[in-house]
Amino acid sequence: MSKCNELLWIFTQLPDDYIVLDTETTGLPDENGPPDIVTLGITVVRNRAIAESIEFKTRPQKRISEEAQSIHGITNEQAAGFDSFDFQWNQIAEYLKDQLIVIHNASFDWPIILDHVYRYALSMPPIQGVFCSQKAAIPWAQATGLPGSHRGPSLDALTKVLGIEDLRAKFGGIHGAQIDSQQAAQVSEVMRHNGNIDQV
Repeated sequence: MSKCNELLWIFTQLPDDYIVLDTETTGLPDENGPPDIVTLGITVVRNRAIAESIEFKTRPQKRISEEAQSIHGITNEQAAGFDSFDFQWNQIAEYLKDQLIVIHNASFDWPIILDHVYRYALSMPPIQGVFCSQKAAIPWAQATGLPGSHRGPSLDALTKVLGIEDLRAKFGGIHGAQIDSQQAAQVSEVMRHNGNIDQV
């Protein structure tokens, strides 16, 4: 497996400081457009280590599907008591400002963020870019025989094969935006470390 670590070179290009973002939503995109955000998690990585983690609970305009509720455990009744996305945006935007944003499955989460910014007529702060850790892991996953979808290996699969502590297990396997952003940060840093081994 170590021979394949050269395929992790892209993770070695991550800056020392960045943020990892994850969302839990009302469901999947459908004929009515993207789903609504229910929770948004941000983990701050500073000097290649987790420095801070926060979760924003946002009141959706759409109803949470039963499937989505089974994944993240948040009911429509609970979500009705959350603050609106636009009310919390300024605080969220401060975390995003001038940062590289790492997302596991960015093709899902990032368009939803942009949809909310447009929907509420908000301003997106300047960012360094968006890095999809799931797509970046595809060459390594294919070379090592790690199964995955066309989007790339799942966060659960990478967590297991890399021997990283499964944070979801502490909460009965329930997904959470904050937990998953922390998990993705740990995965990215282990992938960076493994990619650097062959460059020494």
